[in-house]
Amino acid sequence: MAKLPDVNPTDIAGAIRLGCQTMGNVFNADDHDVPFFRSTVWPEARLSFSDKFSEAHVPGRHLNALLTAEAVLGMTIPEEVIDKHSRAAFASYSGPVALPLNRTAEDGPRIRFLPHNVREGFHALYALTRYRQSEQALELAERSIADINTFWDAERGWNSEALEGKYGLIVVEWDSPFVSGLARAIGPIVKYHRATGSPAALDLAIRLKDALLAQGFTEDGTYDLERLGHHTHSITCAMSSLAQLADLTGDAGLMDRVRAFYERGLRDISDDMGWSIENGVPEANPDRGEANNTGDILETALILGKWGDAGAYHRAERILRGHLLPSQLRDVSFIDQPPNPDGIDGLHDLARRHVGAFGFPAPYGHHPVGYKDVSFNMDIVGGATASLCEAFLEVARGEENQLRVNLLFDHETDAIHIEAGDGDGRLRVQTKRPGRLLVRIPPWVDSSDLAIDGASGPPRLEDGYLVVDEAVARAGVTVPMPPRDEDIALAHRTRTIRARLRGDGVLAMENFGADFTFFDPL
Repeated sequence: MAKLPDVNPTDIAGAIRLGCQTMGNVFNADDHDVPFFRSTVWPEARLSFSDKFSEAHVPGRHLNALLTAEAVLGMTIPEEVIDKHSRAAFASYSGPVALPLNRTAEDGPRIRFLPHNVREGFHALYALTRYRQSEQALELAERSIADINTFWDAERGWNSEALEGKYGLIVVEWDSPFVSGLARAIGPIVKYHRATGSPAALDLAIRLKDALLAQGFTEDGTYDLERLGHHTHSITCAMSSLAQLADLTGDAGLMDRVRAFYERGLRDISDDMGWSIENGVPEANPDRGEANNTGDILETALILGKWGDAGAYHRAERILRGHLLPSQLRDVSFIDQPPNPDGIDGLHDLARRHVGAFGFPAPYGHHPVGYKDVSFNMDIVGGATASLCEAFLEVARGEENQLRVNLLFDHETDAIHIEAGDGDGRLRVQTKRPGRLLVRIPPWVDSSDLAIDGASGPPRLEDGYLVVDEAVARAGVTVPMPPRDEDIALAHRTRTIRARLRGDGVLAMENFGADFTFFDPL
């Protein structure tokens, strides 16, 4: 059994930067710098082309994450990286209709259409429109909406006969065709509408939402394999998409539908640390997860928290500290460089290129017990990093006449300075602008013992938040929060995984003799 060194971050910004570094290392020099999709690192290491996802899928995930990170952190992404991803994304839209297409082989034409990839295509068009003011992306997005309206409707689905017969495309639908296909795109279409005000985008998002509620997300919030399908990332990103639309439109009824699935159906495909099974079929490996799914669960929790649920912010913190951040690949010492006498780029410098990747982890480590390999498909790096950007934005939120600390992480902006990662159980906060301060108190803190260092009188609590007056907050406030140890059991399909927490971080976890683990064994 091999535990990797303790190099995992508690620093969201650092994890974002490392994910961005990975996304700059994925271009295939043997294929016009189109990014790789497939990745394995153990027992053999390789990056490779996908005949379904390379140009139609990866660039959108990466452009969304890279350009959001640039804006959120104020960092600079090399323009060469943005240009390569942009060229691949635009190439996927170079066919006879404004839909993202993939090649069936590296030297083949772009003729394969997976509705699954519309989400990723719109992520590229949204990000380039918002952050690069790309007229080409804006024009393509509007044409794509028009073509979707032409070739898809809620009753009949896609007009494959026209797409194949008239335009020569190969249409590939799989699993639950709508949930694993066009429904996934609601989220980036909502983002595109926020950025542009496009009425066509909002109209399409609402049409897709109505179809999704009718076909998939029921009022009782149950998970049904036949109705929703086995591709759990499609399910979780449909959930987060509905949450984004509800937040945009202020639709409380829709948010209730999201909450119902989040609290009930999600439990069938995820655990309390935010880990989520990669495939929903009964025979799937019970511990193989997918960081994309975890990111969607995190984003949904953040939106529910923004809507007043302090408990959702607590779950978001536990997801970050207990699973998503530890699952980022930092130590690559176990990745062996394969022989490469022909200089194939997919076999070149593989350990270094994977530093910062996200993939298919178990709760306890990179290698799920009983699974054949360890992999970090490159699209997942973009998905997880983009979700970390959303978490960074929600650490502290400015509101009218107040600042609210939602996640207890080190954080610095023009409005606030937070020190939370020193391990001594003391949260230090100083505000830099007028207004009172509210600090979320996690449920493992005994409110009867709560105090503010140097302050007189009992603390004031408001809906799970400690209230600090403006004068105290501007001078700097220290709140002792000694973390409590707690043993929990993570329910998986064929086993229970025991974990010992300190606060919301993991001290130790049962790992069944697995290699490449995150934590000390329990």
